[in-house]
Amino acid sequence: MSDHDEQPANRLRRELPDEVAPAQDAPGADTPEEPKPEQGGPSGRERLLKGLWPPRLTRAQLIVALLLFGLGFGLAVQVASNSESDGALRGARQEDLVRILDELDDRTQRLEDEKQGLEKQRDELENSSDQAEEARKQTLEKERQLGILAGTVAAQGPGITVTVQDTKGAVEADMLLDAIQELRAAGAEAIQVNGVRVVAGTYLADSDKSVSVDGNKINAPYRFQVIGKPQDLEPALNIPGGVVQTLEKEQATVTVERSSKIVVDALRAAERPDYARSSSQ
Repeated sequence: MSDHDEQPANRLRRELPDEVAPAQDAPGADTPEEPKPEQGGPSGRERLLKGLWPPRLTRAQLIVALLLFGLGFGLAVQVASNSESDGALRGARQEDLVRILDELDDRTQRLEDEKQGLEKQRDELENSSDQAEEARKQTLEKERQLGILAGTVAAQGPGITVTVQDTKGAVEADMLLDAIQELRAAGAEAIQVNGVRVVAGTYLADSDKSVSVDGNKINAPYRFQVIGKPQDLEPALNIPGGVVQTLEKEQATVTVERSSKIVVDALRAAERPDYARSSSQ
């Protein structure tokens, strides 16, 4: 036996059976296949969609989205409202549009006159040598004006008389209230209806097929005595879709008469407020 045969590795190989010899030593033995990477994974588009949906919103983004939604909704409502108003005017006749424009011009002029009057009072107070006497005069004049508005003193002046004949009993309190509001907007300074003075706190209600004003029952025909500029008051009632047309749809008859002297002599008792007091006290 040679030295090569006596090597431990060669001796062990010689003693082992052939069937238990390492498979890799056998010629032509199959080696195990390494695992291959899976084919058909998600594409780039699928990964992008997966990253975008479902959306992950922060609290700040959600608040901004709600604010933008509210703003858009408000703008849509405003545009719709303006469209309806424009549609109503678009269907009006030329003379009706001229009348509406004249009424707006008159209201603007009244506000400008009031502004100039207040500025004149201020200048008189500043420039008067006897400011105390001037202040007293202005106070008395203001008291008289407020007395007319509050209904505690009688008043007279140019204006109109409006008579509403209601043979069908179809006129309701809200229709008469619309007439009062329209007259006030046109510059009415004093109003009384069937002997009842109309003031800032006046209320109207339906009462047994008639109308009550501040608890006083009145019956048709309803007669409004109004002090103000007749050229402003009468057109305000006759605008398209206004008071006269509304009452005529209920088969009521409305007549408007201008006069250079209207007397409003129905008085209201001066009431002391329960809680409000002058801040100067």
